[in-house]
Amino acid sequence: MSVRLKDYATLLRLDRPIGALLLLWPTYWALWLAAEGLPSLVNLIIFTLGVFLMRAAGCAINDFADRDIDRHVKRTKDRPLTSGRVHPREAVALFVGLALLAFVLVVVFTNRLTLYLSFGGLLLAFIYPFMKRYTHLPQLFLGAAFSWAIPMAWAAETGEVSQLAWLLFTANLLWTVAYDTLYAMVDRDDDLKIGVKSTAILFGDGDRAIIAMLQALVVLVLILAGRQAELGSFYYLGVAAMASLFVYQQHLARFRSREGCFQAFLNNNWAGLAVFIGLLVDTLL
Repeated sequence: MSVRLKDYATLLRLDRPIGALLLLWPTYWALWLAAEGLPSLVNLIIFTLGVFLMRAAGCAINDFADRDIDRHVKRTKDRPLTSGRVHPREAVALFVGLALLAFVLVVVFTNRLTLYLSFGGLLLAFIYPFMKRYTHLPQLFLGAAFSWAIPMAWAAETGEVSQLAWLLFTANLLWTVAYDTLYAMVDRDDDLKIGVKSTAILFGDGDRAIIAMLQALVVLVLILAGRQAELGSFYYLGVAAMASLFVYQQHLARFRSREGCFQAFLNNNWAGLAVFIGLLVDTLL
């Protein structure tokens, strides 16, 4: 791989799939629940590809927005855009190109409602990176962006967006705010110095307690969704596994160290997978 291609891959976080996986599991929750079992192969392919395309696009526009900020943050100072290895206009071009590819998938293979909803997803993906300059709640905007695939997937599978879909949306939004606060805790010292806002700064010493409350709400809303969908024991075992992992994440972040908070953030991949496995087994049996 050439140096330039490697820089592009790093910009798009192709070497770090955690963000795409955190998008993928809730999208699969929606597809499987909307289909009451196995979703259509076309929708499964479209939304799997769409998740990876839009996550990569989001990384490109995020680094464009943060190109002056990232050089002051220990974790991000060597990113391709910040270090000058990739030009800002290249990042914008990648965002536009990847977003257009995802949009074409929606236009060609889904229905009108999903198409209309896609404009909301694109808007959220674009504005989220700039929110940390104006509000201490950028994680809330990320939560909406990361959850928008849920009503889109539901609409693609059923032609409507039901109350159950919005319950999943709510659960995922709360979950995203919780795990992205853990992520923001990694950079909190740097962010305080440069004036960047986040929920980690807003919550202060109450950060772990508020994250725990958010995680408890995630579990509660997922239980409500399971009851509404009349799901069985395997789904609830998956939710219980997520709850257990939330407890483990609190243990990892107990000292608020950079490494501990980052490991707690990464652990959320397994929490999302646990719910999906429980849902998958429950709908197949």
